[in-house]
Amino acid sequence: MEWVTMTAKTVEEATEHALEQLGVAADEADIEVLEEPKSGLFGRTRGEARIRARVRPAEVRPKRDNRRRRSNDGRSRRSDEGSSDQRESTPSGGRNGGRQSNAGQRKSSEQKGSRNMEASENRGEPVDPALVGEAAVAFMQGLADAFGAEATVELDRDGTELEVRVQGNDLGLMVGPGGRTLTAVQDLARVAAQRRLGDHDTHLRIDVAGYRERRRASLESFARKIAAQVRESGKALAIEPMASPDRKVIHDVLSSEEGVSTRSEGEDPNRRVIVSPA
Repeated sequence: MEWVTMTAKTVEEATEHALEQLGVAADEADIEVLEEPKSGLFGRTRGEARIRARVRPAEVRPKRDNRRRRSNDGRSRRSDEGSSDQRESTPSGGRNGGRQSNAGQRKSSEQKGSRNMEASENRGEPVDPALVGEAAVAFMQGLADAFGAEATVELDRDGTELEVRVQGNDLGLMVGPGGRTLTAVQDLARVAAQRRLGDHDTHLRIDVAGYRERRRASLESFARKIAAQVRESGKALAIEPMASPDRKVIHDVLSSEEGVSTRSEGEDPNRRVIVSPA
């Protein structure tokens, strides 16, 4: 994650504010003191403390080796857990087991085909992307008004690619820490525009106060620093959980970096990028 900078009367107070914004404990963050208050006459202090902090990238624990091992009598064996799973998945009854397996595969294929037909029938007629864009603009304008913000909402459309931009002052509440509120707002806009109209073809993005472009630049810089740490230490690092668009930026940037590779692990909203030595 990118660094956040905080100022306060004391270093402790600035650190507390930074940890609160990041949502982590002190032992889960990297903290750097940029400036301390200076001592003045009669025990007074001048100036403020300024620090910066970020969520500390976590080292990836090595995976347990579950490969086959050979016992003293030369036979191949797995751990008890693996043997149990293997026994439960082994069909019994010879040819009868084979027939049951084939029947199960046919049933599964029929079910998938039925679901695909239902999905195709529910798609309906294509929706004009302009209507989807208008609905998204109307929703975002109403949301900005509800936030009490003076904002203008514009639509940039390129075929089925739609981007709604909200510009104005005091829009931080619509973005939230790490853009999490903006991600939720985008989901709501998609419900209000795409799903309500039955649209399946457009790609709708929401941006507030130019946050996404700044976020991308920050993530690119952060990703390269993590890559440098991994190359230097030779150890994999796990980046904090991120939304899918942010993970894509990390993967795209590091795909051209020498000596590192990336993969994603976990389930949303806790899915994260792992940066490993190549």
